Amino acid sequence: MTDFVKGIEAKLISWRRSFHQYPELGFMEYVTTYRLGKELESLGFTIHIGEEAMDRDARLGIPKEEDLAAHEKEAAEAGVEESWLRKMQGGLTGLVATWDTGKAGDHVAFRFDIDALPIKETLDGAHIPSKEGFLSVNNAVMHACGHDGHMTIGLGVATYISEHQEAVKGKFTLFFQPAEEGGRGAKAMTEKGWLDDVDYFYSGHIGIQSLPVGTIAATTKGFLASSKINVTFTGVSSHAGMNPELGRNALLAASAAATNLYAIPRHSEGITRINVGKMVAGSGRNIIPGDAYMEIETRGETQEINIYMLNEAARIIKAAADMHQVTCEITPVGVTEEMICSEELIHTIKRACESSEYVKEVLPVAQVSGSEDASFMMNRVQKHGGKATYMLFGTELKYPHHNPAFDFQEGALPVALETFVKIIEGGSQID
Repeated sequence: MTDFVKGIEAKLISWRRSFHQYPELGFMEYVTTYRLGKELESLGFTIHIGEEAMDRDARLGIPKEEDLAAHEKEAAEAGVEESWLRKMQGGLTGLVATWDTGKAGDHVAFRFDIDALPIKETLDGAHIPSKEGFLSVNNAVMHACGHDGHMTIGLGVATYISEHQEAVKGKFTLFFQPAEEGGRGAKAMTEKGWLDDVDYFYSGHIGIQSLPVGTIAATTKGFLASSKINVTFTGVSSHAGMNPELGRNALLAASAAATNLYAIPRHSEGITRINVGKMVAGSGRNIIPGDAYMEIETRGETQEINIYMLNEAARIIKAAADMHQVTCEITPVGVTEEMICSEELIHTIKRACESSEYVKEVLPVAQVSGSEDASFMMNRVQKHGGKATYMLFGTELKYPHHNPAFDFQEGALPVALETFVKIIEGGSQID
């Protein structure tokens, strides 16, 4: 419904810029969840937050208690109601919004991720958020991956359903998911059973590939299964000059692990990846380092290949610890699965967008890389007989995702919204 999209374009830009100004990290999206929830409540959706929305114990990579408490205090100061904070306490952010028309029809679900990244946004005057005055107000936190746009699209979809409630059929479930970065949030929502009776599931991403605004991809291929782990080595500190033999060097253990992790043989059955992204160790030049910390990820084309990489990584880490007579602790902090889009939806999406004024081209598939925890939601839907896909929405990318100067063309917002609106209209949802 092009007239609807045209009528909401200004609001889309306003929402996006507001979200961009107040980014929050995974499981700390207290203000973001509250703002989304109040908008969705005003539209007539039933809102589920806290343990209603996700399984507390299925979360990984939960921030430190002191960080959660500090952000909860900031959220209260920003105006988040106490009743909301009480339900979200301890990092139970994100929400599920449901709409049951009471009329026979499909159960359609949409997923929108809401978290930001620990990146300090550029102040360059050519950067549109800087030029137009909507830079991040939270120091060293930035929407550098387009999630501010994703949740904006979600509110647009919700507005359409609300304003056309007499015409739509079936049930709708909208996931505003926390902690996508690092593969931490989707599994916790999936484990609550929300996806078990979904007929059609749609998610997607602005960008990833640099494509013209108006170009979309109906499916994607290439997302890898992945595991994220933190490793702590604990040794013994000692004077480096007087008693070096009494020390147990945790830095050397971490260094040995880091170099040997990259020597894991690649797998004959598919793509593999490994990365040591962070290492911190020691306290001074004349002290044998008694502690070291590493952040590592593995990836594989299939879950089996990723498990191979993870097992090999654990073996090497433990061997490095033994070699330097230190102990090690490996903590899982994130995970994603492989995902395969339902190819049957390519025709459905192409047909639905034939009458679109905003969508100029529908690519059947786009090759991607990286990993996505929407995989848990997609795989659960498909396991229960539903169809699922992960789409791309074109934009020029002057800078890559996760870059301090990342931005996307706001013209991608109405394109993505009309895509989802046309899907709703073109399915069995409309009279």
